[in-house]
Amino acid sequence: MLGSVGHGAVVGSGEHDVRVANLRAAVSRLRRDLAAHPVEFADRGIAEDELAALSTMALSGDPEIRRLRRSLLLVAGSIGSVSALAPSLAQVRTAVELFGERPPL
Repeated sequence: MLGSVGHGAVVGSGEHDVRVANLRAAVSRLRRDLAAHPVEFADRGIAEDELAALSTMALSGDPEIRRLRRSLLLVAGSIGSVSALAPSLAQVRTAVELFGERPPL
């Protein structure tokens, strides 16, 4: 949806926020990839818990930026050495970084 002339796409909270949609998709992909990864590793439970938290925050439509970043750090720390998950983790990182600043009203 476009705003008035001179304005870009309308970006708000919830389902109309492109950042939230990107975060939902990225977290979903990483959760699927992690579930399909056959090798167990020590911090897998931490990654799964934090991905669940990220998913919940994304579903809320207006996630807290500090909490997003904390969860991202915990996920990255727990699966960072699993190279098969690196592309999906990078997508989550990119999605979280989109929340760096609030869009202008």
